[in-house]
Amino acid sequence: QARGAGPPPTRREAVGLADPRAGGKLREAATMALTTPINPFFRALSCFRQRRWDDCLDICTDLLEKNPRDQAVWFLKARALTCKQWMDDVEIDEEGIADILMDENAVAQAPRPGTSLSRPLTKSDAAGAPSQVVRPVSASGRPLTGFQRPGTNRPTTSSAGRDITTAMQGNRPGTSRPLTSMGRLVRLGTASMQHQDGGEFVRLETLDLHKYAQRPAIAKALCDYMLYYARNPRKALELASEATQAVDFKDWWWKARLGKAYYQLGLLRDAEKQFKSSLKDEEMISTHLELCKVYLRLDQPNSALDQYGRAGEKFAGDTHILVGLARTYDMLNALLRGVQFYKRVLQYDSVNAEAIACLASHHFYTDQPELALRFYRRLLQNGVSNAELWNNMGLCCFYAGQYDLTLSCFERALMLADDNNMADVWYNIGQVAIGVGDLGLAYQAFKIAVSVDPNHAESYSNLGVLELRKGNVEQAQAHFHNAMRLGPHLFEPAFNGGLLAFKLGEFQESFELANKALDAYPDHIESKELIKQLKAHFSSL
Repeated sequence: QARGAGPPPTRREAVGLADPRAGGKLREAATMALTTPINPFFRALSCFRQRRWDDCLDICTDLLEKNPRDQAVWFLKARALTCKQWMDDVEIDEEGIADILMDENAVAQAPRPGTSLSRPLTKSDAAGAPSQVVRPVSASGRPLTGFQRPGTNRPTTSSAGRDITTAMQGNRPGTSRPLTSMGRLVRLGTASMQHQDGGEFVRLETLDLHKYAQRPAIAKALCDYMLYYARNPRKALELASEATQAVDFKDWWWKARLGKAYYQLGLLRDAEKQFKSSLKDEEMISTHLELCKVYLRLDQPNSALDQYGRAGEKFAGDTHILVGLARTYDMLNALLRGVQFYKRVLQYDSVNAEAIACLASHHFYTDQPELALRFYRRLLQNGVSNAELWNNMGLCCFYAGQYDLTLSCFERALMLADDNNMADVWYNIGQVAIGVGDLGLAYQAFKIAVSVDPNHAESYSNLGVLELRKGNVEQAQAHFHNAMRLGPHLFEPAFNGGLLAFKLGEFQESFELANKALDAYPDHIESKELIKQLKAHFSSL
């Protein structure tokens, strides 16, 4: 102890303990806190913040049974129902059969290439991009982009035509088809309402919309409930119209909801006016994206590009706008310009799955499998693990010369595959087998592919070539005709069938099939040579 210091502190003073009698009071307070029930509305709010929608709805339902006029609970339940069924409709936009068949929004009957989604840019305008021989096209006539998104399988006037025979089939005929008109919206609404024991939460037909329009907070919750849960854009349109008048046409939010309701009703020009008016009051990224979606539905891709450009100047570096630009250029077959924007997306968001996948696909089809493999490995590191990714990695390994990894990647792809993509994996295994010269394995792989998916046109085309190598001419012809019937967007089976008919002396059939191949791919040199030989033969007769 230092000289001059006081006595050493006792143990209780050293550790700072209070009077022992205080412990009993603390225990009593804790016991009372445990026995006192938590306010159920506070619990519902807590569940709402934690995105536990079902728990929040159960508590709100119990409270409303006790007091049906509790506005705070009603508001919270409406928000919970909306959030539970909410989906990002800026991204998800599927067209129904009626929308595809009765689409009269085209501005011109014969638009110039590059000004309409039905007539993408030709090869001369897309110089430097891989040709259709290297890069396959989808059923809509556009090159595969490497990332499946809604609307990419929409039939266009440039491919199989728009009639009732092709409208009911999607990319895989017989396994997928477009939705009926408003199908997704109607089914979601009715299925979710069945969980309500007391029937529908809000009877929209009996509401006095003019009264609710004077109360902005409740009106906004009710409008979103109508759009996202009840799936009733007509009532949402009425409410938004009343509310817009109530705020003297100065609230951008209501104008944006008016545009959304008009869009869901198919009134695209009215939706365009409302979105433009909303942007004058307040520029928002979501409103710009909705307006661009309207232009794309109107088949005005250049207007959409201009709008994306203006939005990009206002909101520099926003990835949604850059991805929208890249997608639109992909639709127009301006692939290299789209690649530039995907690279810019990765500068701002290095884990954007769509940009990584599209760049990987671009590098693969431009004969750079090593770079494509790096991008696919990046996706794998980001937690993506599905059959398509392992299939693509297997192809990249094969074309990059890493044969030891190829089969292990395909094994992993087969483990993760289901009925929707199993045929594509086996088809690619057959392509690898042809590459290494094992035609027996290739034949078996293509056979398995058509057994999994009887509508796999590409496998039938390759089976026809293998049957022809075996000398089975009639079987080869049957496979070529099957492939042409199932995949009218493919030029390979038509050319193969035409060449076989030419060798068999069936010149008229050969001429028809060669023209069909040129319809699918106008720049195919071999088809042009075949037609040239046929014309020379016809002129000599």
